[in-house]
Amino acid sequence: MVEGAWKEMEMRKKKLPIGIENFEKLRLEDFYYIDKTGLIRELLNNWGEVNLFTRPRRFGKSLNMSMLEHFFSLNGDKSIFNGLEISKETALCEEYMGKYPVISVSLKGIDALNFEMAFRMGARAVRRTASKVQYLLESDALSESDKLEYQSLLNSNMDESTFCDSLRILSEMLEKHHGTKVILLIDEYDVPLAKAHANGYYDQMLSLIRSLLGEALKTNNSLKLAVLTGCLRISKESIFTGLNNLKVLTIADERFDEYFGFTDKEVRELLEYYDVANHYEEVKRWYDGYQFGNEEVYCPWDVLNHCDRIRNEPHVQPENYWINTSSNDAVKRFIQESANYTTKREIESLVAGEVITKEIHQELTYPEVYQTIDNIWSLLFTTGYLTQRGRAEGRQMKLAIPNMEIRDIYVTQIMEFFKENVREDGDTLNRFCDALRNKDVENVEKIFTEYLRRTISIRDTAVRTDMKETFYHGVLLGILGVKNRWGISSNREMGEGYADILAEPDTGDMGIIIEVKYAHDGNLDAACKEALKQIEYTRYEDDLEDDGVENILKYGIACYKKRCRVMLAQK
Repeated sequence: MVEGAWKEMEMRKKKLPIGIENFEKLRLEDFYYIDKTGLIRELLNNWGEVNLFTRPRRFGKSLNMSMLEHFFSLNGDKSIFNGLEISKETALCEEYMGKYPVISVSLKGIDALNFEMAFRMGARAVRRTASKVQYLLESDALSESDKLEYQSLLNSNMDESTFCDSLRILSEMLEKHHGTKVILLIDEYDVPLAKAHANGYYDQMLSLIRSLLGEALKTNNSLKLAVLTGCLRISKESIFTGLNNLKVLTIADERFDEYFGFTDKEVRELLEYYDVANHYEEVKRWYDGYQFGNEEVYCPWDVLNHCDRIRNEPHVQPENYWINTSSNDAVKRFIQESANYTTKREIESLVAGEVITKEIHQELTYPEVYQTIDNIWSLLFTTGYLTQRGRAEGRQMKLAIPNMEIRDIYVTQIMEFFKENVREDGDTLNRFCDALRNKDVENVEKIFTEYLRRTISIRDTAVRTDMKETFYHGVLLGILGVKNRWGISSNREMGEGYADILAEPDTGDMGIIIEVKYAHDGNLDAACKEALKQIEYTRYEDDLEDDGVENILKYGIACYKKRCRVMLAQK
């Protein structure tokens, strides 16, 4: 086939649905879709009046909610379901498809620094939802008082009482007009609570959301079916008090386990479709590894983003797409607890790819999540920073870091925490720098070893040697950073290569070249000699000599787990 024809075929490939959360748009505008419509069948066959799905962010919750909206809704083009799994369920489709008024509201945008602003954002979300059915104002089935009540939902000055009643009022008006009960969809119900907790108005927001949900789900006789999504399963006593018809479906449940996230089979098919199947192993290492119920799943956000990149740049390395979609506060707080010796060792074991058994509590409130280290373990599990391995035994779960991407988040936070705290020990750091300048190899080695013992080490055998060297490189840079007046550069081009670290003391007459090696076999002496050989081979000192620096010190530093060896090149 000629080149032009190949390009035309490539151009005809379906678009990758990165960030597309509208199901109708995805289906009508030729996006690639991994069929999750079996969720509808399971939802209807395993009936629950109010269903709460808790999943980490970026696992397709909002897209699935849009899918449900378009399936049940009286409006819209139902041909978008043609050829999908649910279309084979003719009896269910006949009974439920296109038969119900649907109220769909997302709370994910409620992110404000104070309660007043957050309330206005919530009221605006409800108003947008209510404005979609303004035909109610012309309805013969509604009385004038009904229409006035409905109109209060369109008021830009909606008060808190109206807001709390809004979803119930809207349900009643829709049932009166259409003569059938309603489907209620609430996406990311817990986001307002998370933001409120972070900004100091949690109790006010809790009261508001509890009233909204209580009216909509507990005292709503117009309700046929409700589905909620969120990251955290908020304690029932806190927010769902008295709600006896709630079915909670968490990441530990076997039901619905394959409908959020991509399965291995689905990822293989996706990569083959876009002619990048040769990247399967790297995609699996970096973005697979989550266990929902009995199903192993990939994070869809990462797979789609990486597939998009490797289609155009086949040699690009995997990267962390998840880290920028959240503050990663849970991991930050977890690392901060590493002052506890046991926790520090457990973090090291997790980063090394090992499994830790912990008691997990999935029902928490936001004020509780950081109260104890045990609660932080539970938070890390529910938000996707840790995942289950094997079957749980009661509340006891075997936990692991899912994949390379999440591991990278831990390593990044470990280094950030080290750099934030390293300056607290100024006297020791100054002694280290003085030892470097004074050729005191013994003290350089002693002080650096002390720091390695105190920090969280990277000892994963599956990680490449250069990545381990980067960790130790970062620790050294953190220590040297205490010398504000020293010139410190990293991976600077010098001579015929790149020096790991170049330190230039403020005296102006000295340059210190440091090459870091990881002794993968534990032979620190050999790794030190290799580091010094590299300094000589690449002629790192040439640039310094050209600048008139005569006193040049060359250090080889080898590391293995929490041990190090330091050698100084002899002139």
